[in-house]
Amino acid sequence: MSKKLLKSTAMVGGLTFVSRILGFTRDVVIAHIFGATVSTDAFLVAFKIPNFMRRLFAEGAFSQAFTPVLSEYQTKYTKTEVKHLVDHVAGNLGGILFWITIIGVVIAPLLVMIFAPGFIQYPEKYGLAVEMLRITFPYLFFIALTAFAGAILNTYGQFAIPAFTPVLLNLCLISSALWFTAYFDEPIIALAYGVLVAGIVQFTFQLPFLHRLKLLPRPRFNRHDKGVKHIHRLMLPALFGVSVSQINLLMDTLMASFLVTGSISWLYYSDRLMEFPVGVFGLALATVMLPNLSKAIARGDIDSYNNTLDWALRWVFLIATPAMFGLMVLAGPILTTLFHGGEFKDSDIIMTTYSLMAYSIGLLGFILIKVLASGFYSRQDTRTPVKIGVIAMLTNISLNLTLIWHLAHVGLAIATSVAALLNAWLLYRGLRKQNLFQPQIGWNLLLLRVFIANIGMAVFLWWASDSLSVWFTMGGLERAGNLFGLIIIGMVIYAASLFIFGLRLKHISLKSE
Repeated sequence: MSKKLLKSTAMVGGLTFVSRILGFTRDVVIAHIFGATVSTDAFLVAFKIPNFMRRLFAEGAFSQAFTPVLSEYQTKYTKTEVKHLVDHVAGNLGGILFWITIIGVVIAPLLVMIFAPGFIQYPEKYGLAVEMLRITFPYLFFIALTAFAGAILNTYGQFAIPAFTPVLLNLCLISSALWFTAYFDEPIIALAYGVLVAGIVQFTFQLPFLHRLKLLPRPRFNRHDKGVKHIHRLMLPALFGVSVSQINLLMDTLMASFLVTGSISWLYYSDRLMEFPVGVFGLALATVMLPNLSKAIARGDIDSYNNTLDWALRWVFLIATPAMFGLMVLAGPILTTLFHGGEFKDSDIIMTTYSLMAYSIGLLGFILIKVLASGFYSRQDTRTPVKIGVIAMLTNISLNLTLIWHLAHVGLAIATSVAALLNAWLLYRGLRKQNLFQPQIGWNLLLLRVFIANIGMAVFLWWASDSLSVWFTMGGLERAGNLFGLIIIGMVIYAASLFIFGLRLKHISLKSE
């Protein structure tokens, strides 16, 4: 079981890694062509609004509510009843998304005012953001249906296709930036159309694989269907609970709109780097875990449920902590290697470095949230994460208002990190208080080994990496070579330290093995 879960997680993580590499390529292209300018800030807001709603409605609330119910149907009911559920969910979800999309396009000026109120004092930036939002908002319709298709495929163990699908978004945006900007008076509008096309391409890509499972939906609208009603009940509170981290990041954008031009871009690029380990490992682990935890609950196998959670948390600390320390120490070299040049200046690198270091503080929290929340959602408990999410969001807002005055965009990043760590701690405490999770033996020794290995790695990286001014003078290949060498040696030091201090595979395997 452990090998199967680890293999699935590695496959999803590997494909996500490919997507993230292309995502970085996309960001490098955008940074070099457009820099951290008025038009870039406007596009990032126009992209972030439907992207936020995607994570809120699709990958967030909907997937967390739909996957446990579909897993229950798969375990307990016939294939005909499963198809009946899929058809009715497709009809209801598609109908709701259609009207949300129409409303979103109509009220685009209001949405920009809500999510980036600081733009109002800059008519050019505000108008450009509104124009692009009307193009990008329908992306929500297609990408939410993509998440619906992906949830079905994941439940049936077809993890590769949903994990590969985001690659298509990055290819569309890279193509738009490189080859279609010349066709528009305002070149960056090409990126907005790239977003829209990407939504359509991602959705249609998954349809043949649903057809192969004989689960290609024939939409039926019936909000009184038993399964649909159950999903709605689970989804409403989950709308908030599972996406608190996204709400916190959006609050950063809202408040950053009042800061100097470039602040939104600095936060965006640092967030993108921080999201790399979250997506490659955290999202991959949660994607594989949720169907397995849900099936364990449907079978009444509580031991399997507890063992899977314990196994996942061990891997989180093993992988996420070196990523956290690595990003903190190498923030400047990484950003310089990826983005320095073109319209992205030395000052942009420095400001983005500060916010990336601040975001890195909360990396462990962001990944833990995905795993710990799965422990609740697999049991079809969406209320507890909501209560915890409210506390975390209020904490984030309070810290935002406190820190922005003295630390500007860096204060916003710190607030988000602290809120994420608080959210993760409260989720863990909730699982323990409800007796849903009992840590297995060996945790204290594991954490000690991980701590020592991280200190050794971080000290080396700090000693071996030069100052940012030195990195600015290097050529592109020299930067890449030096950065790659630092990362490889850091990984070797970390792994060797773990081995020397006694960590073996049996310490991070499922208890049943």
